[in-house]
Amino acid sequence: MKVTDLPKHWQEEKQPADRTHDYNLRLPLEDAARVAALAEMYPDRSEADILNDMIAAALDDLAESTPLKEKLKRS
Repeated sequence: MKVTDLPKHWQEEKQPADRTHDYNLRLPLEDAARVAALAEMYPDRSEADILNDMIAAALDDLAESTPLKEKLKRS
């Protein structure tokens, strides 16, 4: 999924996700406010959901680039 596809994804019905690893993420206040604004715009999605989707989309985008393709491809 591309980052630009996320708003459409967030409008769809939320699917349960298997979370197997926790991270502690510290964001600058401006970025945290932007994530909070997205969660307000899509009330079915928590801030954690928004961040998970954004990270997954960014990793997918990176996996399409040549030098990182083999290291980041999904199994």
